[in-house]
Amino acid sequence: MSLELHDVSRTFDDKPAVKNISFSAKPGEIIGLLGTSGCGKSTLLRAISGLDTGYDGQIFINGKTSKTIQDTTGFIFQEPRLFPWLPVIENVTFGLNGSKQEKNSRAEEYLEKVGLADSALLYPKQLSGGMAQRVAIARALVTSPEILLLDEPFSALDAFTKMQLQDLLLDIWKTYQPTIVLVTHDIDEATYLCDRIVILRGQPGELEKEIQIEGARPRDRASKQLATYKADILQSLDLTKNIEATR
Repeated sequence: MSLELHDVSRTFDDKPAVKNISFSAKPGEIIGLLGTSGCGKSTLLRAISGLDTGYDGQIFINGKTSKTIQDTTGFIFQEPRLFPWLPVIENVTFGLNGSKQEKNSRAEEYLEKVGLADSALLYPKQLSGGMAQRVAIARALVTSPEILLLDEPFSALDAFTKMQLQDLLLDIWKTYQPTIVLVTHDIDEATYLCDRIVILRGQPGELEKEIQIEGARPRDRASKQLATYKADILQSLDLTKNIEATR
């Protein structure tokens, strides 16, 4: 499913958050929204999802103007946001239509996909942070979204769990081929996962640069090519000056 943003701007209480943002995503492409805190990355994601309709400009999904929540769009937040009183399987099926048997069968398929086939009857308090985020991923996938929006979904996890879930995300993408838009502060994550990175800067956030990431996935996290992309991104964000100043 294709996605296009044309001159999208958003203001809160007379304070601009993002200004004239335009970019597109081809069907099955993984796009990263990268920038420092406060540049409007999550604001753009909420606009794309239909959770926020107070923006100016236009957003097109498959060539049609979109300003509402779409059944074909899934959202994974920074926190799992699970219902603590429901077991895992009911967290995944929450909001689905159909018989209980149909819903459970569908949930079991995705729980197996995220490695939680044996955890369906556990409650959120019994899960580790990584397991809870896997449930959130299964819940987002159970509706078969054609666009998957991720708002720093791995930022609260330890480094090893984060890498495991990044690889899980790529496995899921390879199977289902959704168009993905990923908000992240993590440059290494962006270069490892994305086809293209949209860099935002400033307050309000404006589009600074787009970087195409070459190379088939899975990529070598320690490769010189990814290190070169990282240096380019740091320079685009003027972060290299800050790093040198602290030495």
